[in-house]
Amino acid sequence: MAKRRLRNRKVRYVAIGAALATGGAVITLLPSANAADAKTPDQIMTMCERSAVVNGEQRSVEDFGGAFADGFQADNCDYVETNFETFDGPTEKASIDFPNCEPNATDPAKVSITWSSTAAQGQGKYVSTQQGAAGGLFGFLSGSWAKHKGTLDMTVKSATAGDTEARDVPVGKVLHMEFTPKLQRMTGEWRVRIDAREQTTVLPASPEQNFVAPDVVEGPVILPGAAGAPGVVDGTSKAVLEDC
Repeated sequence: MAKRRLRNRKVRYVAIGAALATGGAVITLLPSANAADAKTPDQIMTMCERSAVVNGEQRSVEDFGGAFADGFQADNCDYVETNFETFDGPTEKASIDFPNCEPNATDPAKVSITWSSTAAQGQGKYVSTQQGAAGGLFGFLSGSWAKHKGTLDMTVKSATAGDTEARDVPVGKVLHMEFTPKLQRMTGEWRVRIDAREQTTVLPASPEQNFVAPDVVEGPVILPGAAGAPGVVDGTSKAVLEDC
């Protein structure tokens, strides 16, 4: 009899989308949901950090700084990765200018150029997924990120690339170095579930509810450092010549 009730129960889904590029929220209600169920991504993340189980780990209210009387806001929350990609980041100027613009110059100028470029490491798009947040979601998100090769520890804010190179600057030209970092992006969803409840003497029955908040982490691709040294950002450096 219990199995029949499980097959026939009505399940309501509330999908909360967020436009990652603009930060705007897009709320979609599926036919079985109603407007009263709608929640913002931030509200869903609060439910996630106050879930009884997160990524398969049984939780206590103390994990999010709550008291026994506070209880849980949801039964389960999972971070589910939906995509992982590598791409070229923005090209930036990585050195000062080295001109060879003297009026009587006839030969290329030999210069030693030291260049450096820094790439930032992200931590997710919600307050609750930042390092030091009370809910512990940072640990679950950083664990998923660290499974990928070449990722930077999310507790580290940034990494650098740099070198010193010998270059020739032709007469009438100004030389500088540019660097294009190789970046990677992990896209996923925090999926929160409130289980269905059977009717009691004091409370009506309620169907299962599901909520989704998208998340994204971006950071540099890290090359291993030599002899235990910190890794450096992968990417492409290029000498650029401009007219005086």
